[in-house]
Amino acid sequence: MNARHFLMALAAGIALAAVADSGAAPGWTDVLDTPAVRSPLAARGLLNGLARAGGRIVAVGQRGHILWSDNAGQDWQQASVPASSDLVAVHFPTPAKGWAVGHDGVVLHTADAGKSWTRQRDGRPDAADVPLLDVWFRDDRHGYAVGAFGTLLETRDGGASWGATQLADNPKKLHLYAVRPVGDDLWIAGEQGLLLKMDRASGRFVAVALPYQGTLFGVTGTASAVLVHGLRGNVLRSSDGGANWQPVATNVQVGITASAVDGGRILLASQAGHLFVSSDDGAKFSAVALERPFPAAAVLGTAPGRVLVAGPRGVLAQPLP
Repeated sequence: MNARHFLMALAAGIALAAVADSGAAPGWTDVLDTPAVRSPLAARGLLNGLARAGGRIVAVGQRGHILWSDNAGQDWQQASVPASSDLVAVHFPTPAKGWAVGHDGVVLHTADAGKSWTRQRDGRPDAADVPLLDVWFRDDRHGYAVGAFGTLLETRDGGASWGATQLADNPKKLHLYAVRPVGDDLWIAGEQGLLLKMDRASGRFVAVALPYQGTLFGVTGTASAVLVHGLRGNVLRSSDGGANWQPVATNVQVGITASAVDGGRILLASQAGHLFVSSDDGAKFSAVALERPFPAAAVLGTAPGRVLVAGPRGVLAQPLP
């Protein structure tokens, strides 16, 4: 797997095939029952998600690896994790409590800012074992996880129970790649130009029309504008809550696979290693000069003038102009 969401549909199919065939090998042990192996090379392997836990940075990635850093990514410690499923995303609504999701329908929870984790959910035997691709919590009780084949899970008890919700305009069960708030609104982005916005009155995620029908990997923005980004360098921006959209030039033809807001600036990163920054609510972006390309699965601002980029080669600290 390369960037976090690029070709995730293929990855999802491979994961499902592996689960279906798992009983054939003698001595096989489910990755859900196999704790993540500690490795001195974990910080240089595939890392798919980044999040803040108060002053700490937490990264998640392949084989259940979860790392944490208390010095803005200069040094990393490996967490204790009860499963070795590939992890895709992580979010902390409070400095101590966080959730991570990934393949095999796994949901992990920490109450100590990422040092140790417990498994809250997986795909066995009566739940969907499709990959979960993003997670977001409003507070330490109410959260959502989204994933392949239209999977949309909700918890209102801090993850003690997770239920699949059908309150979304996604009749084709398209893959859902991101769930994120922008301003006062909550958005879900998916394949084939699917963009959903939470309607507060009905509690339903309602489809928003876009002038682009390609896959969307993420949602970001400020109180003034919301942006979606996806395949072939496509970025769209709306300053009226999604009623109207305008394309934003990136001048690249590769997937924009990661985004973040760093103070008043919006960051975008690509699967080929580009990094873009906007200081005008996403109306235009400038490319950041890089010493070497670093393919991105996640990006996170850590300090003024400094950003972390996570991807197939671990985490890179990148200065910003």
